[in-house]
Amino acid sequence: MARNNGNNRDFSHLSKLHPCLSKDAHSNFGRIHLPVSPACNIQCRFCKRDCNNKEDRPGVASGILAPKDAVETIRKALELCPQITVVGIAGPGDTLATTHAIETFKLVDEVYPELIKCMSTNGLLLYKYARELYEAGVDTITVTVNAVDPYIQSRITSYIAYDGKIYFGEEAAKILIRNQLKGITVMSKLGVIIKVNSVLIPGINDDHIEEIAKTVKEAGAELYNIIPLIPQHDLSHIPAPTCEQLDRARILSEKHIEVFRHCKHCRADACGIPGKEDLSSKLYGSHLNLETFSHG
Repeated sequence: MARNNGNNRDFSHLSKLHPCLSKDAHSNFGRIHLPVSPACNIQCRFCKRDCNNKEDRPGVASGILAPKDAVETIRKALELCPQITVVGIAGPGDTLATTHAIETFKLVDEVYPELIKCMSTNGLLLYKYARELYEAGVDTITVTVNAVDPYIQSRITSYIAYDGKIYFGEEAAKILIRNQLKGITVMSKLGVIIKVNSVLIPGINDDHIEEIAKTVKEAGAELYNIIPLIPQHDLSHIPAPTCEQLDRARILSEKHIEVFRHCKHCRADACGIPGKEDLSSKLYGSHLNLETFSHG
């Protein structure tokens, strides 16, 4: 379904139906995450992607869904949870490291144009695929921005794979930050609603969160979501932020941008109303194709 250029996504309307955009919708409407993205193009020091049925966190799914199976999966999901208003793709790898997410959205939009299309990405390639995402019917995009200072970002990301090369340190960080902000600007000018996620990492970016909020708002983001670090992988030694640290960061950020406070750390194959029964095991069972994650 081709879209007309222009700022035609209404945040106030979408937020009433999207459980990740407002408190009221969070308790009353559902979403389905389609785990169609098997690879990632950056390595964050806190990220440990996996295929299992045990962990309830981002970067985890029971397996990988083929884009061609997405429409039938949504049909089954709506039978299980008629309150679903959002079709999201949030991994378990990055949604733009392969073309699987865009292929999926095109298929889904043909059959379910009324459902909100939502995608999460690290933003490295967002500017490159902006027009394709828009034409595929994507309404909202979440970009994970953990720093807008290259030194701080270099302490969070081990490396990136970009244009056929591997970059490390502050060089990688500069490319990532530049591309994230460019992608946010391009997508917001197309009228797509942008939410930014930041992982609050004590001792690394906890005093930098307000600057992120200010910068992404200037780039075109509408909503900001600060989520606590899950201590794992290379940052397993860093404790999760306290409630006081999270609250302070949110209060400072609200001086610049609207802050969302109800994130549930959802899996990449989550299904249902957040905070209520997760229907993913009923929906996907053990039939997904398990694949190995790759970076690059």
